[in-house]
This record gives sequence, C-alpha cells and structure tokens, in this order.
Amino acid sequence: MIHTRKPLFLALMAASALVQAESAADSAIEEVVVTADFRQTDVQSIPEATSVVGADVIEQRSADNLENVLALAPNVNFASGASRGRYIQIRGIGERSQFVDPVNPSVGLRIDDIDMTGLGGAATLFDVQQVEVLRGPQGTRFGANSLAGMINIESNAPTAESEGYVTGKIGNYNTRQAGLAVGGALADDLQGRIAVSKNVSDGYMHNTYLNRDDTNNIDEGVIRGRLHYDANDRNQLDLTLLHIRVDNGYDGFSLDNTRTTYSNQPGQDKQKTTAAALTWTSEVSDAADLRVLMSGSHSDTDYGYDEDWAYGEYIWMDDSVTYTPDPCDTTQGACLADADGYSSTDQYLRDHDRRELDVRLTSAEAGRIFNNSTDWVVGVYHMRRDEDMTRYYTWIDGPFSSQLDTESQAFYGELSFQATDDLVLTGGLRTERWETGYVDSNGIRNDRSEDLWGGKLTAELLLSDAHMTYGSVARGYKAGGVNTDPDISESHRTFDTEYNNAYEVGLKSSLLDDTLQTRVAVFYIRRLDQQVKTSYAVANGQGGFTFQDYLDNAASGKNQGVELESSWDLNEQLNWTFSGGYLKTEYTDYQYTTDDGVVDMTGRAQAHAPEYSFANALTWAVLERVSLTLENEAKDSFYFSDSHNEKSRAYVLWHARVAYTNGPWQTALYGRNLSDVDYEVRGFHFGNDPRDGYTNQRWVQYGDPRLIGLEAKYSF
Repeated sequence: MIHTRKPLFLALMAASALVQAESAADSAIEEVVVTADFRQTDVQSIPEATSVVGADVIEQRSADNLENVLALAPNVNFASGASRGRYIQIRGIGERSQFVDPVNPSVGLRIDDIDMTGLGGAATLFDVQQVEVLRGPQGTRFGANSLAGMINIESNAPTAESEGYVTGKIGNYNTRQAGLAVGGALADDLQGRIAVSKNVSDGYMHNTYLNRDDTNNIDEGVIRGRLHYDANDRNQLDLTLLHIRVDNGYDGFSLDNTRTTYSNQPGQDKQKTTAAALTWTSEVSDAADLRVLMSGSHSDTDYGYDEDWAYGEYIWMDDSVTYTPDPCDTTQGACLADADGYSSTDQYLRDHDRRELDVRLTSAEAGRIFNNSTDWVVGVYHMRRDEDMTRYYTWIDGPFSSQLDTESQAFYGELSFQATDDLVLTGGLRTERWETGYVDSNGIRNDRSEDLWGGKLTAELLLSDAHMTYGSVARGYKAGGVNTDPDISESHRTFDTEYNNAYEVGLKSSLLDDTLQTRVAVFYIRRLDQQVKTSYAVANGQGGFTFQDYLDNAASGKNQGVELESSWDLNEQLNWTFSGGYLKTEYTDYQYTTDDGVVDMTGRAQAHAPEYSFANALTWAVLERVSLTLENEAKDSFYFSDSHNEKSRAYVLWHARVAYTNGPWQTALYGRNLSDVDYEVRGFHFGNDPRDGYTNQRWVQYGDPRLIGLEAKYSF
C-alpha cells in the first residue's frame, strides 16, 4: 500500500480551496461531446460512466500512444508483455495477452469508426481530437467485443477554414518525433485533412550481449486522410483512409529483473495496417436520419520474443558479464548455457481482414413516437473477420498454422421515453448471431454458432439545472471459443460465452457557475460463466519450461467499485482535474486443476484489477505566454495472473510540462516519471534462470523510466 496518497490528496484539495477563495473563476468549462453514442451527447448529460481525454490534455501529457492517457480514466488498467500496453482492462475485466489461441476481446477499440479491436498498435495519438473511454457493457451499441467497455478514438475532422501545424520532439533514449497536419476547403462543398507523423525511440533497455540500446525500440508511423463532402442540404459523405506502420522491437524481460537484458535473439512487435471507412449521413425525411457505415481493414502483425532471455553459447559469471566460447568454469560462476540450459524463440505472424456494415435510422424531432414522447433508434449490422496465424517455435516441428473465420449479424434498437419534464426512461436491445469456424495444422477443428443478446435499461432524472442522476441495468456478452493446445483434455477444448449483468448509479453536477464539473458512478457487476485464462509451466525436456494456456469458465465473479471525475476552473489561470477509482473484485466460485492438484481461486481478487487508482493534473497559466502542468498518477498493487499469486507493487508517478507560446509558435519542456520509478506492467512466475536450476520465481516487465524531452509546434 502507498501510505502517502491521502496526505497528497488532501494537500491538493487544500491548495485548490485556497486558490478558489482568493479568486473566483469567470468562465464556464467548455462543453465536451461524446461521439460514440447513438446521438452526440455532452459528457455531463450522458447517463453512464464516460471519460473524455481531449486534444489539449493529450498535448499536456506529451502523449503519443493510448497507453499514455489510460491512467486518466478511473478503474482502467493495461497489460504490456509487448512493446506497448495494448491489452486493456476496464473495471478489472479484459485480456492480458494473446499467444497461439484466438481471442475475443472484452474491450473494444474503434478509430474514426474503424474497428481496431485487438490491434492496439494502431492506437497512436497524433492529430487526435479526443479519446473516449466508455466504462461498462456496451451491448446495445457495440455487441460482443465490448463486455467491459469501449475505447473510441476520434481524430481531427476536416474544417472549412485552412489550418494546420508542424510538430517536432527530441528526448532522452534517442527519442525523435515529427508530424504534419493540414486541412481546409478543397472545393465549395468538399473539405479535407491529412496528418502524417513518425515517432522513434531506442527504447529503455540495454542488451549487454549484443551491446545495443535499441532492442526494445519504438518505430511508429501513421498517415491519415479524411474527406467531408456536402452533397446537398440533406446528404453528407465522410471518408477516412488510414495507414499505420509499427516496427517496434521487443526485449522487455531480464533474468536479473532489471533494464539490462542478455537476449541473443531479441523479439519484435510489428503491425502494418491499411484501413478505410465511408459514412453516408442523410436526412431521409423530417422524421428520421439515416447513417450507413462501411469499413474495412487489413493488418499484418508480427509478435515474437527470445523465450530464454539469454544467449546460447556463452558464459555469464556471477560478478561480471563475460563472454567466451570455452566450457563453463563453475568455480567462477554459473553458466547460462550449461548442459541443462536451453535456447528458444517464439514468433506469431497474423494476417487480419475485417469488413463491417452498419445501417442505422435515428428519429428526428418530427419522428418522435407515442404522442411525441419517445425518440428511437433501429439498426442492422454485419461483420466479417478472417484471421490467419503462423507460429514458428523452437519446440515444434515446422510452423504451426491456424485459420479463424468469424461472422456476425445483429439487429439493435433503442427507445427513449420522456416520462416527465425531468425524467427520461431508455431501453436498448441487441440480438446477434455469432458464427465462427476454426481449423489448424494439428487437426483441431471447431465450428460454432451462438445467438447472443445484450442491452440496457436506464432511468435519467434531472434534479435541477446543476444536477443529473441516473441508474442503469446492462447486460454485456463475449462469445465463447476454442482452446487449441493439442495436449489439453477434451473437457477443456471449448469454453462458453461470458455474460455480465452490470448495475450502475451515478450523479453528474455542474457547480460554481459551471466552473466545477463532477461525475460520480457506483457500480456492481455480476460475471456469469466468467472466462479465465489459466496457464501453468510444463518442462520442455531441455531444462526450461513452456506454458500450457487455456481459457476456462469460472462459475462466477463480481466486480464493484466507485469512480469520481472532476474538472475545476479555480480561476482564469488555474485548472485542476482529478480522476479516481476504487475497485473490489473476486472470484465467487472457481477451481481449476493442474499437475500439482486442484487450485481454489474462490475469494481471490481478479488479475490486473488494482484496488485504487487516481490521477491529478494542475494546469497554471503562469504568465501570458507561459503555462505549467504538474501531474501525478497512482495505482495500487494487483495480481499479474489468474494462474499464480505474483503481484505488482503500488506506485506514484509524477509528470511536468512547461510551455512557452508566442503567436503561432510553442516550445515545451516535458518530463514524465520524474522520480524514475520502476513500476511493473506485466509479470509472470516460472523457472527460466539456469543459474539457480530453473527455480520458479517472479519476473516483471517495467513501464517507461524517466523521460525528458523538448517539443516544438508551429500552427498556421
């Protein structure tokens, strides 16, 4: 536990109150619109827990990837095990990795209306307008891949006025970034925007064996084009084209649990994506608006790693690292490549094709039904995903290949009834036909079809002009699937669909002449047939271990907690934002069997579910041209996995940024993780060190160390 968090929080509260007493704010907080809902809605009015991270906050945090802003949303965590934290958990629910088995994600990811779920390498943040984090099941709107919630990234749209900017960044660890965004009118009825960026870094690991500092490097590029065409007064077309190229290294684990590695064959974490989305919006009548979305994407991913984290033909002494082809001298130290040692790599190549069609009718004011009291939405949805995978692994003969084809058809609808001037009752329902076909080179074949449904009932009550409260009951779902390990017993070959029943009440307030906005949510989630990833180490016959992974259904689990978000304009120069979450999770009934016997997980907390997390940011316009942002974020310890009891350590991180603006120019000095805390973002428990005879022990991957850099931006 971190014992300084309460004094720190109270100190910030006291400082805020003092400043507020000295100077009252004169302007209201700007409205923030959520675009992921059926209808665009102010974040203070939408009856569910939603966080919005705007472009100004992304800039203040010097954020270039989604993982850099997730801490700003309460009860949101991520797992690395890759070059980026691309596995996300919301309220303790979400995947932590993907290896050989196909995965149905619990947290959806959409970028400019393109489904990028499970492809976290695409979550770059250059020229992004905002990141929306919807917490809780999104069964009505998004269906099967939003059991825990949805993350929606919206880039800057084309504008009628010509505008643009150029950015550059340099920092430690050989960090360099350059970007260009420009947009404006191309014709009377046609607007466009293009954004191009490149972000590179050597990464934060030193490989002693290869004498390199870039084996865990970052190399990410994005090109995005958007067009908006006003065909006439009633019809608009929007086109998005996206190309992303990620060529990152992966060398994240060390046999010393440090930032010094000894891998002779470092891994990689690559993604190449080309995607497009076309949206037609039409006022088909005075009663209804039509929206047709067509999107498609092709992605190639390449993920691999050095499994033994060491070199196969050299000696490592206890007191220093030396390299020699001579046999081990055990009087001087243990050998990393003795007779019991092993050397292996694991690589996964995936080819993803996705196509999506969504046709939606939304009522206009003249189309309200039931005596003009009820708004409505109806829609149909079709999705097709094809995923081909090839695995190259030291301990299998030849490559392993698999093919997964998924198809979904859904119907959905929503009614919002204005019961009184202050009370709105909303009901939504989605029914979905989910079909999958799986086949692999081991002869495993599985075809399944399921009829799934989810939805939501909400009551929204306006208490006054300043306060809105709501209560909701939601049902989310995530389809079942197949375990592909040929050694898994047939009783564990498949696993069932997981359902979540989520209950939430909330209060949203605008206070002090709209200079203070608060959002509070209390939730309880009952997890039924909870999908749990279980893995245990099995000796590979060469002195090391491999993992047997499979997904299983726990009998049940529960997740409950409280979330608070606030933004306070203390005066014209000073703004304070806060987000905090309390989360309590447990398995209420779950046991699984290993070679060592039955493991009872009942009563234990779920993995990657810290009990508390919070973030503060104080932004101060020190002078007319100088601004200062001071931030901190904290997270409690959490279990790394459901198959062992290793935990992360609680931590507090501090960040700062000072910016100087002079007309179109801005320069800024930033620092992240200023106290250089070694905090863990992934962890395991198994034997991998030949020096101690492969004794089971704790292994961790660290997050970013202290980062210092200089940024420049020119706007035109």
